Amino acid sequence: MGLFKKISNSTVALAALAMVGMGSASASQPADWQLGFQEAATQNMTMITDFNDFLLILMTIITLFVLGLMLYVMVRFRARANPTPSTTTHNTLVEVVWTVVPIVILVVIAIPSFRLLYFQRDIPEADMTVKAVGYQWYWGYEYPDHGDFAFDSLMLTDDERGDQPRLLATDTAMVVPVDTTVRVIVTAADVLHAFAMPAFGLKMDAVPGRLNETWFKAEKTGTFYGQCSELCGIRHAFMPIRIKVVSKVEFAEWVEEAQIEYAEIDSADAMVASAEVQDAARQ
Repeated sequence: MGLFKKISNSTVALAALAMVGMGSASASQPADWQLGFQEAATQNMTMITDFNDFLLILMTIITLFVLGLMLYVMVRFRARANPTPSTTTHNTLVEVVWTVVPIVILVVIAIPSFRLLYFQRDIPEADMTVKAVGYQWYWGYEYPDHGDFAFDSLMLTDDERGDQPRLLATDTAMVVPVDTTVRVIVTAADVLHAFAMPAFGLKMDAVPGRLNETWFKAEKTGTFYGQCSELCGIRHAFMPIRIKVVSKVEFAEWVEEAQIEYAEIDSADAMVASAEVQDAARQ
């Protein structure tokens, strides 16, 4: 399918009007002094967060236990307290324990790890499909289940972004309905990219000539921001992803407007040429 790109400020304005009132005012993005993950918007991300917290607790317990053993050995077997060192070279119980305990720990880690991995890779029956295509350096989205229309998403400059976050603002967004299983087909047109959305626990490589697939089911409305997570060239840092999660009614209204809007684009070649001009102007 050919590339489609918006070529005028009026198009940007019309798309913005189509978004007015959609979803909630909440947005998921990096925050100042943030230490943990972004707030989860999908069950997948909730499971990732829980698994991370579990590992953090387990690692802390192991670290404190090893630290306690080291301090005990340093104090109990120092030269002054133990002038005559023991000549013991083997202890069957200790050797069994230090072999069995790490195995048990790995099994305890493996069970939730495999459960999470299976949940991510076992793609359920999808309610809709969106194709995300990585280009140098922007994303294009195609909606084969809703009239097969397509559009591209360019990063906005500081003068254009309004109240959107810097380096994450885009002129268009991937729009999806809430509580809907979305199958995402990910590929690239030139070099390796990676489609990543932290609040969804979503990350999938975009490989030229190959179709990878992943999925998500957003549990709340709002605007969510991500970025390309593969070193894809000089403008890698300027390839943001914006996903707008709206109600199913608002999504249906957006689809109707989008079908009309993107049907007005006549020539993919003209869109590519226009994109090159816009990118050159922004550099």
